[in-house]
Amino acid sequence: MVAASAVCALNFSLSAGNSGDAPCGRELLVRTNPPVLPCGLLMDRAYEGNETRELSARLGYTPVVPPNPNRLEPWEYDKELYKKRNEVERLFRRVKAYRRIFTRYDKLDVVYLGFLLLALIIEALR
Repeated sequence: MVAASAVCALNFSLSAGNSGDAPCGRELLVRTNPPVLPCGLLMDRAYEGNETRELSARLGYTPVVPPNPNRLEPWEYDKELYKKRNEVERLFRRVKAYRRIFTRYDKLDVVYLGFLLLALIIEALR
């Protein structure tokens, strides 16, 4: 999910449970409208790979992600801006408060996506 704030999702998609986060995240970033003004893209450490950071910079975002502690050449990132990543986590928490989404009883992805979209609309209107 690409989120603008704690209540606003810009884009989202479902991925297979056995697929990696970073490749799916890159695909989702490409499908999201690029920013008009330069802005930070706050990412989890799962997305800290060179390919994801380069893609986000090419699309006009400033990648804000801490480097893996095992990296030989770590980079600097805006630690104060990274603290705002909890807003995205709050959006996930609010959406998962809907039992139907949290438990994922739906057998068809299209039905699940419909209820996920409904939950995001309800959260945006609150």
